[in-house]
Amino acid sequence: MTAPAGTTRAEAAVHPVDERLPPLRLLPLAAQHVLAMLAAPVSTAFLIATGLGLSPDRTAALLSATLVLCGAGALLQSFGVLRIGARLPFVMLPGGAAVAIFLQTAKEHGAATASGSVLIAAAFLLAVLPLYRHIVRFFPPVVLGTTVLLIGINMVNVTAPMIAHDTWLALITIGATALCYLVLPGVWRQMSVLLGIAAGTAAALLTGTGTHAVPATGPILALPHPFPYGAPHFDLLAAVPLIVFTLASLAEATGQTVLNSEAVGREPAPARDVPRTVRADALTSLAAGLLGTSIMVTSAENIGIVQLTRVRSRFVTAGAGALLVLIGLLSPVSRLLAALPTPVVGGAGLVIYAVIAAMGLGMLRRADTFEGPVITVVALTLLAGLLPILAPDLYTPLPTWARTLFGSGVPAGAITAVVLTALVTRPRTRASRGLTRTTRPERR
Repeated sequence: MTAPAGTTRAEAAVHPVDERLPPLRLLPLAAQHVLAMLAAPVSTAFLIATGLGLSPDRTAALLSATLVLCGAGALLQSFGVLRIGARLPFVMLPGGAAVAIFLQTAKEHGAATASGSVLIAAAFLLAVLPLYRHIVRFFPPVVLGTTVLLIGINMVNVTAPMIAHDTWLALITIGATALCYLVLPGVWRQMSVLLGIAAGTAAALLTGTGTHAVPATGPILALPHPFPYGAPHFDLLAAVPLIVFTLASLAEATGQTVLNSEAVGREPAPARDVPRTVRADALTSLAAGLLGTSIMVTSAENIGIVQLTRVRSRFVTAGAGALLVLIGLLSPVSRLLAALPTPVVGGAGLVIYAVIAAMGLGMLRRADTFEGPVITVVALTLLAGLLPILAPDLYTPLPTWARTLFGSGVPAGAITAVVLTALVTRPRTRASRGLTRTTRPERR
């Protein structure tokens, strides 16, 4: 194939995921990723601070550390160094269920033990990664598609309360995002989520509803504080719930990595890319344990932005990572972004997560068969994944380890799918052979 006029052969051969964008185009696209995911680290920092009774200064330091960790994780995933990071357009967030486990551990054993549990769980995840190649055959398209569908549904459920008080602001954000995507051309369409957030924020400012007062001023530079609760205390039994969470997150990471590969048009290679994804998660989580927050996980929400905008470059999420680090270090910027109207951020999140759920359905459609044992796997996986949403009180009487396994939709569904696939289907079906063929290590 000849290169187009004015384009070198090397430029023509560049995959979209490796495309380098001009700074003036990259910056707003990176900001779009930051604004879409900002609510999670901000709310997580304030949730931990409230649960532990931290002072305003320590709360600000924890928020700074969380944003810096999110940014560093996005940079690591996007660039990939020494087989750490998948070189895909990923961002990183605190794990939702992991935050609840962290707070429960802190309540029962102290904050220093909770930090030690994060370090133990992250180290354990690194230790079990060499076994991943032996279990990858239990992640055929049916398992991955159902897991991705549950990720979208569960995140819609988590995000929906954000729009409860000023639903009309969320509807403006959703409507503006959809309108921009449908009617705007080229680069403007690619920024539809950012434009939707801008429209919702403008409506909030004009009406004076849904907005937050900008927090009080403070120092310009906010450096994260290591060991905020003193030296970590290591208690293996106390760390068991977080260890179980990290094991469940392997299945979630598999689905997200395959989904992201497909979103950017790259042949999925789970045995190569998932360990790289998880190594970055684990190393960032080790840093999180030192800085006083919980397990960090690669986020699926930016995959929805990639699918909406069709901008596949990993350098965009690398730019988002650099912005997050900058925001975390410059406290006036982080305070201003923390004042974004919650319903607006929630409305943007609902669009993104709905797209992810739809992508899960698309993965299910590619399964070789959808009857007999396979339909049983899908049905029971959906049951396990939706029960925590539809009947959350069902799991209250269970011990902590069982609530960790079954009380959160995505881990429960992912584990159910993997176990049932191992029990009722042959690992070497045509679908799983196709998946396995994509797992040969490749030099990159």
